[in-house]
Amino acid sequence: MAEEKIRVALLAIPEVAASTLYGMYDIFAAAGRDWAYLIEGVPGRPPLMPLVVSSSGPRAMHIANRVRITPDAGLDDIPAVVCVPEVTLAPDAILKGRYEAELNWLRRCHQAGALIATACSGALLLAESGLLNGEDATTHWAYCDALAGYPGVRVHPHRALVVGGEGNRLVMAGGGTSWADLALYLVARLVSVDEAMHLARLFLIDWHDIGQLPYAMLARTRQTGDAVIANCQAWVAEHYDEAAPVASMIRISQLSERTFHRRFKQATGLSPMEYVHTLRLEEAKQMLETTADPMDAVAENVGYEDAAFFGRLFRRKVGITPMQYRRRFGGLRKALMQ
Repeated sequence: MAEEKIRVALLAIPEVAASTLYGMYDIFAAAGRDWAYLIEGVPGRPPLMPLVVSSSGPRAMHIANRVRITPDAGLDDIPAVVCVPEVTLAPDAILKGRYEAELNWLRRCHQAGALIATACSGALLLAESGLLNGEDATTHWAYCDALAGYPGVRVHPHRALVVGGEGNRLVMAGGGTSWADLALYLVARLVSVDEAMHLARLFLIDWHDIGQLPYAMLARTRQTGDAVIANCQAWVAEHYDEAAPVASMIRISQLSERTFHRRFKQATGLSPMEYVHTLRLEEAKQMLETTADPMDAVAENVGYEDAAFFGRLFRRKVGITPMQYRRRFGGLRKALMQ
């Protein structure tokens, strides 16, 4: 009697990228099959059955970048595993009322005991469904603020993978290609660690063990509607390396210190000094990628007289040391420029 396969449903919505959706599909389909084929010449028996599902059922639909796909099924059945690859919308987009069928299905699946996994911004659908209330979570670095806006959600932006919920049935991966980390984790959990290692070798997947903070850019420095604060943002973008940029911004704003701090935090989500640190560290990243300047010179050029303080701050905010960042991303930049 043939062993029943584990059904893994991948949710297709108009805002999902084909590369993520079918990249995960291909990894699940290859599990238990392709390693044996390459090594022994005979395909193995795949223990997983990936299916692309959508609220519109098995009818042709367009997803991100106008890619036309035909899902395998609708949302009638409850699979063992549900994957939400991503929601490619602006971080401040309003989700309420947008995915009611999908959200109801996610709730039913969770109540029935399914394992629910999200990649990148897909965690927003979990939060919108209420399943992340009181839970730890992660998502793409650009969506961390949006995710943190949901009640009771504890966001860990530095972690590439978070596992939680009752029975550890909520699994979230961070941003970009960490969907591959998610797929490997699920294969390890559903099939075996050995099989996950086989797939990592087959697909040349480099586990994002350092998390996603090193990849983060200025997601929280968008210009605000507060004209006074926006003027200060424009000024500090050119003068962040000065000795006392916050005092200068207060003087430019012509506000009291207390009022300035309150309005700046309200407008940007960051304190003025946190904002300055963010600008300085982003510039430091660029210098580490593109120059061979010693660490004390990098620190001084972005506004830090104390190189040791700069190193500790960089490690705390980025997740790795400046030298580790230079080795990883400086080498990558050189390789891409060849």
